[in-house]
Amino acid sequence: MERREALKRLTLLFGGAIIGGQLFLEGCARKASADVATLFEEEQIAFLAEIAETILPKTSTPGAKEAGVGAFIPVMVRDCYTDEEQKVFLEGLQHIRDRSEKEYKNAFEKLTAEQRNKLLVAIDGERAEQEKSRPADGVHHYFSMLRQLTLLGFFSSELGATQALRYVAIPGKYDGNLDYKKGDKAWAT
Repeated sequence: MERREALKRLTLLFGGAIIGGQLFLEGCARKASADVATLFEEEQIAFLAEIAETILPKTSTPGAKEAGVGAFIPVMVRDCYTDEEQKVFLEGLQHIRDRSEKEYKNAFEKLTAEQRNKLLVAIDGERAEQEKSRPADGVHHYFSMLRQLTLLGFFSSELGATQALRYVAIPGKYDGNLDYKKGDKAWAT
């Protein structure tokens, strides 16, 4: 399968367009702004891993942190987002830090799982309201970027593809009439 086809299928799986999707198809050959370099610091990767784990926590399958999503996100932001999108993303991360301190008097990483979830659910609600009034060709809300990168990073990782999805290393014949049972996992292959 070609990369373009795989990305189209991922887009359908995630239920919409991937932010910066055109850039993925162009090969992610964009120069990064100098500010994005801070995303590769160990502290930022740990912060991103905690946010991703809150979005996609460990259950009977591994969570986003185990799948290495915290290290995946900076690479995608650096290589695939425009300068404007990178700026919005970085400002959004700072907003999460500031809001955590303001509302809970503590760093996001030190909040309980319930507090983290409550904070991100509130931010997601604000995102939904803002995106209703945003022009279709404008820059997306930073939380949309975070959420989509978390899903992309997780489901394209080995852990996500093999443990959260059904995976066959060497797929067999095509069966257009395969029985579906409620609760079956989606296919990774």
